[in-house]
Amino acid sequence: MGLTIRVGRKGAIVLPKSVRESLGIAEGTLLELEVRGREIVLRPLDLWDKVWGCCRGSAEEAERELDEEENEWWTRRSRAK
Repeated sequence: MGLTIRVGRKGAIVLPKSVRESLGIAEGTLLELEVRGREIVLRPLDLWDKVWGCCRGSAEEAERELDEEENEWWTRRSRAK
């Protein structure tokens, strides 16, 4: 699919409605961004997959793992600035 979009003020981009609908992206959806050379790759981030796939133990262990992942994400984000 070859769509052209424009980068707006403060670097904001708008994903076309057809793309959002086909990928189940709604307001508030977290997207994972990856830079591959000169390409930008965006993927919806499904935290439920992480919850059910990451921990074989208790709910408390799953919550701890999610907290650790969130902290790592914020750390990477602050370093990128």
